[in-house]
Amino acid sequence: MRLTSILSEPLPWAPESLKVSINSTHQCLHLQWSVHNLAYHQELKMVFQIEISRIKTSNVIWVENYSTTVKGNQVLHWSWESKLPLECAKHFIRMRSAVDDATTPEQRFWSNWSSWEEVDVQNSLGHEPLFVFPKDKLVEEGSNVTICYVSRSQQNNISCYLEGVRMQGQQLDPNVSMFNLYDVAFIRETGTNIYCKVDRGDDIKGIVLFVSKILEEPKDFSCETRDFQTLSCTWDPGRDTGLLKQLPQSYTLFESFSGKKILCKHKSWCNWQVAPESQEMYNFTLTAENYLRKRSVHILFNLAHRVHPMAPFNVLFNDVSVTNATITWKVHSTGNYYTLLCQVELYGEGKVIQKHNVSVKVNGELVLSGLQPDTEYSAQVRCANANHFWKWSEWTRQNFTTVEAAPSEAPDIWRNVKSVQGYCVVTLFWKPLTRLQANGEILFYNIVVKDLDRPSGLQLLSVPAPANRTELTLDQRSYQIHVTANNSVGTSPASVLVVSGDPGDEEVEEERVKGTEGGFSLSWKPQLGNITGYVVEWCDRPRDPPCDLQWKHLGPNTTSTVISSDAFRPGVRYNFRIYGISTEMVPHLLEKKTGYSQELAPSDNPRVVMSNLTSHSFTLSWKDYSTESQPSFIRGYHVYLKSKAGQCHPGSEKAVLSDDSVCCKYKIDDPKQKTFVVGNLQPESFYEFLVTPYSAVGEGPHGAFTKVTTPDEYSPMLIRIILPMIFCILLIMILCYLKSQWMKEKCYPDIPDPYKSSVLSLIKSKENPRLTIMNIKDCVPDTIEVVNKHEGTGKSPTEPEAAKPTYLYLLPAEESYSGPGPCICFENFTYNQAASDSASCGHVPVPTKAPSQLGLLTSSENLLTALEKNCMNSLEEIPAGESSLNYVSQVASPMSGEKSSLPTNPPQPELCSEYKMQMAIPLGLAAPSSSGSSSLSSITLLDEGEHYH
Repeated sequence: MRLTSILSEPLPWAPESLKVSINSTHQCLHLQWSVHNLAYHQELKMVFQIEISRIKTSNVIWVENYSTTVKGNQVLHWSWESKLPLECAKHFIRMRSAVDDATTPEQRFWSNWSSWEEVDVQNSLGHEPLFVFPKDKLVEEGSNVTICYVSRSQQNNISCYLEGVRMQGQQLDPNVSMFNLYDVAFIRETGTNIYCKVDRGDDIKGIVLFVSKILEEPKDFSCETRDFQTLSCTWDPGRDTGLLKQLPQSYTLFESFSGKKILCKHKSWCNWQVAPESQEMYNFTLTAENYLRKRSVHILFNLAHRVHPMAPFNVLFNDVSVTNATITWKVHSTGNYYTLLCQVELYGEGKVIQKHNVSVKVNGELVLSGLQPDTEYSAQVRCANANHFWKWSEWTRQNFTTVEAAPSEAPDIWRNVKSVQGYCVVTLFWKPLTRLQANGEILFYNIVVKDLDRPSGLQLLSVPAPANRTELTLDQRSYQIHVTANNSVGTSPASVLVVSGDPGDEEVEEERVKGTEGGFSLSWKPQLGNITGYVVEWCDRPRDPPCDLQWKHLGPNTTSTVISSDAFRPGVRYNFRIYGISTEMVPHLLEKKTGYSQELAPSDNPRVVMSNLTSHSFTLSWKDYSTESQPSFIRGYHVYLKSKAGQCHPGSEKAVLSDDSVCCKYKIDDPKQKTFVVGNLQPESFYEFLVTPYSAVGEGPHGAFTKVTTPDEYSPMLIRIILPMIFCILLIMILCYLKSQWMKEKCYPDIPDPYKSSVLSLIKSKENPRLTIMNIKDCVPDTIEVVNKHEGTGKSPTEPEAAKPTYLYLLPAEESYSGPGPCICFENFTYNQAASDSASCGHVPVPTKAPSQLGLLTSSENLLTALEKNCMNSLEEIPAGESSLNYVSQVASPMSGEKSSLPTNPPQPELCSEYKMQMAIPLGLAAPSSSGSSSLSSITLLDEGEHYH
């Protein structure tokens, strides 16, 4: 009973006056309380158990025992940071205490709980419909964060989003929901956006969550001195946190031996003043700190071991000669007890050629030897602590140039010899001396030409630098050429070369070589005899005249070399000549080599000329195609032939081109063969051909094909026949044109003009002695033909043969004349076209006596009178339209059609020696015989004794 009553009584040191305050920025609850009934000077070690509930008192979320030493009337403090924003739920806090002091063991049991203290921040939020917490919270990358919203209406459906992605939450009560974010990441310096909105309303609220990168520990923390007065400490702060404005960080330097602490103004270095009492040991702690984290590093060192000397100064060069120079320098004082080790480096042509170490207290000095004349050098000096090396000082650099000297090497010379119009033209080349060989600036080159056939003959020539060639015109004799280089100090040794009187090189067969990326590997047979060396000659740019001649001198025991040049290009043919140099310094051509550094496919195709086109073949030729200008060695040619038939004959093979067309390919293996006969073709057929070269790396481009059509098989034969015929015809036409008048007279003479007839001269008209126009009265006819035409629709088969025309023969009146008529008559159709259908006249015998009807006419008047009378009588007897008058000449011959009407044995006519005079006589002049048969009569019109031929 006594124990029960004791336990029920409150302890005299129970916590009292509990007060709770809120820090919304840091989401913390701050508790303060006191313990009464403690004497003023009394101290007790006590334990306070604190309980925190959320939403309701029964929901305890935190229990912690807080131990501390309590004094009389002391106000105690304790803080608690909430993971959930305090605005999102009510919190309840209570505590109890117990004595945990060895001096009062009977008091080791808990007091009664204090009353619950309620913390409700929602009451102070205001009346807005929606709130999101926490606001502007700062966390480290990888932390877990709890977000919540508070809504004033239970009817709203609210969604929350993290950078536009909807979050899944947990509802604490009808108005509050919470969202847990795990392992948050840094997104941007301006923070991560989180917002909530009412699904069916315009209310939207958001916060910014600032996520910082983790503060790193400083790296490479080091301290050193340069003058024993200041320590310079440096470090690498690492990466930024990303929130320098929202989350600044600071660096502090603390030295434990002296107890001094300074705040560094820079984030990567800080200066510390060395103590005047000459402290040797230092122990520094560098602390990096921000709101979320703190990092520290430590360093312990002896000041004498952290000396970094300053750079040397006043670096000078003295006593500079052709090959030597003295360098001097000064260093900053570090005390009488310290020795510095200084390092000197000598640079030539951009690289270190000498390195020296010198121990120095105040001043340093070093002699540099083995230098080249007229050469620019650079020397640099740095120093470090010789006893306890820490760091080298910075370099101090200075340049100097040695003095000039005479050139030490003879120029490297070569020549090119040509024969021009009986003279020997020598182009002399030399390579500029290097700086090490020249020993100064080359001013000019001296050339001495000595005639070996006339030792007294010397030519002196001076060529100013920087020229590297000159041209000499010499006779066809042997000359010795000396070349020297000269600077301001002296002359170089001489290079000697002999030019033979016969510049022609021996005929040497050319050999092919294959180049690589490293150049051309050349080799040759060793020469027996007195050979002092070899020279390899080539052109770097053979396609760009003039040739950029290059050469390489080699020793007498060398039989191979590699020629390389930056100027070598793929697809360019390079020609190499290898010379042997005799003891008399006379070059002799030994071998020729040619090749490509890299072969390429042929760049162009030959221009092909087609000839000898026949119906079965044609000839292709490309004689102007140069193989040497091609980017590879031409091994032969491919002839492609397309045809509609697509058949390939023996000697060719089918090939498929890039455009999938099929053709026949002929291969020519000899690159020197530049003609090809394409045979076995069909007449009157269409073909296409292409000629491309090929090499080891490919063939030429497949360009446009050339079209050709074979002719007809008989066309050449016809041409061989027709062309001579055309030529003959043209020749005959030309001859005929030239002899046209003669041909006209022989083949078709002019028709006689009656106005110019010679018969007019025989007619003697008393009335008009100047008569020139022939009239009927003026003419003496010799024969008259009378043609009778009968009307009627036709002849009956039984009708006797048509009557023959009736002829009147006008013959000389000689009774005793019994011979044939004087001439043969013929019909002239020119004067009477109507007679063309009648029969021609024939020759009839002349009767012994003249017909009694006419009688004898002894004059032209009587003749005409009789003719006129008979003519009129005849016309009266002949019906109109049935008679026509045809003039009959005396020289006509009987036609075959009239032979039946003539006597069987006619007398032979006497040939006429000239054309008979003719005249027109009206038809029907002679009357038919009384018997009605077609009889012929003749009338003598000429006087007796007259006879015309």
